[in-house]
Formats: sequence, C-alpha cells, structure tokens
Amino acid sequence: MRLVTDMLWNEFVAKVLAISRIGLKFSKDPYALENYHELQELAKNQLRELHNTPDMELPYQKDIYPTPNISVRVLIFNEKNELLMGQERSDGGYAVPGGWCDLFESASEGAAKEVLQETGLNVKIDKVLCILRRDLYREYVSMISEYVIYFKATVNSGELKNNHEILSLGYFPLDALPPLSRKMTSKELWKALDVVINKTDVYFD
Repeated sequence: MRLVTDMLWNEFVAKVLAISRIGLKFSKDPYALENYHELQELAKNQLRELHNTPDMELPYQKDIYPTPNISVRVLIFNEKNELLMGQERSDGGYAVPGGWCDLFESASEGAAKEVLQETGLNVKIDKVLCILRRDLYREYVSMISEYVIYFKATVNSGELKNNHEILSLGYFPLDALPPLSRKMTSKELWKALDVVINKTDVYFD
C-alpha cells in the first residue's frame, strides 16, 4: 500500500472522500455519522480548491457512469496443502481472505492488505489465478455487478489473528472444506483451485 507521502494530493483527498461516503453508508453511530459528514465536506472543499472551481463534478456521485465493482480473493496454503479460510461474521459461512478493492491501489496491493487485515499474515502475492464475472457464479440474485480476481500467495511473516469481520480462522483439507459464505461460491473457488492443482493457465470469463 502506498503511503500518503507517495500519493498525489488530489488522490489523497479523493480517497478521504471515498472513506467518508463508505462510513456514511455503513455506520449506525450518530457521532460517527456526524464526523463522516464533516469529513466529506472537508474533502469536497479541498477538491474544489485544488481544481479552482466551485462547480466541478466530484467523484462518487450517483450520476457517474456505472461500472462493475472489483473485489479480490487470496488462496493461501500451509505445508499440508490445506487452504486458509475464515468464518465470516456476516453469515457464519467460510471464505478465503479478500474484499473490495480500494482507490489508488493495485489489485495485488489490495489483496495483500485484505489478508493482513483479516488474518494477521504478511503475504507475497505470487500469481493471478482467475478473473471472474461474479454474477455468473452467485447462487442468489443481486443487482451488484462485480469482477473478482483470485490470487495465490505465500506467507512471509505474522501469526493468525482474525479481525472484527472474521469469527475464526483455520486451514482445511481440500476434500473437507467448510460451508461457504455468500461472499463466494464453490464454483468460483474451484475455478481458482483448478489453476493451482493442475497448473493450468489463468482462467477468465
């Protein structure tokens, strides 16, 4: 992940604006919402000053051109060739580490960051396994258009420690995987696993 000092100022302000909008969408705490509103206004004013116009089109408005969301998932194996999975607090099912990509980060940077946040492990992203259009694999109806990128990674350092989104972490043999979370499906997971097991080329829709 790039440090703020490595980012362009307008990228930094745009990221602050995105964080404030995410906070306004998901936070329930009235004090936090008040702070996110203030943060959003500060970011908007900074962007207007940067571009020296009060009427500039700001990012992350509802009238922008709609594009698919992008998420990442990471396969990590131990010495027994077991797969690391976390139990999601949201629905009790299991998924490999991952989540939405953030602004001004590459997909691999976002993947490594998600692993660190959810598992406490610092990893090296080794390769892309597959790029999938998720609505072809979901087992439920959703209006969200999403691309997901699966990576394989190796652990450099750290100890397993789940965050607030994850109830528990563990390594599972491939022939005895736990019930999956709605955040992923067996079909997409096995598309990624097939690339690892059979050493095939990157799979994409």
